[in-house]
Amino acid sequence: MKTFATLACTALLLMGCARTSPTLAQSAMKSYGKEITADGAISTAEFAKAMERTDTLSTKLAAEVISTCRVKGCWMDVRMPDGSPMKVRFVDYKFFVPKEGMEGKQAVLQGTATRETIDVATLRHYAEDAGKSREEIEQITEPKHVLTFLAEGVLIEE
Repeated sequence: MKTFATLACTALLLMGCARTSPTLAQSAMKSYGKEITADGAISTAEFAKAMERTDTLSTKLAAEVISTCRVKGCWMDVRMPDGSPMKVRFVDYKFFVPKEGMEGKQAVLQGTATRETIDVATLRHYAEDAGKSREEIEQITEPKHVLTFLAEGVLIEE
């Protein structure tokens, strides 16, 4: 009985220490850009906490896709813990993700996050790519201070 209890506690400890969610590790993922794995991906909550202490962080991040560029698939937004989007671009414009159908899917990103100020022209460009109306685009009048992520590789659940 003592051996069983030890084995059960060990199994629970190992499952609790796993950093990648079981759904990511077990689901079929399609790769874009550099080949990566889901192993070691941190949650958006862990990521947000780490970014409180720095302006730049190289990491692997598990996040939910909110939207992708409808024109080329050259960027995507992922959901942060507070519900806000974080823009993800791809290193040297070398790869793209699907332009539609990614909303709500889980993704793993490997790359570098930074704090940036995005100018009005770029914000309007992103809004246009996302299919926003002319009125919504014209309401963008000030730069934004945001976290962005430059990914070298991405996995998205199929």
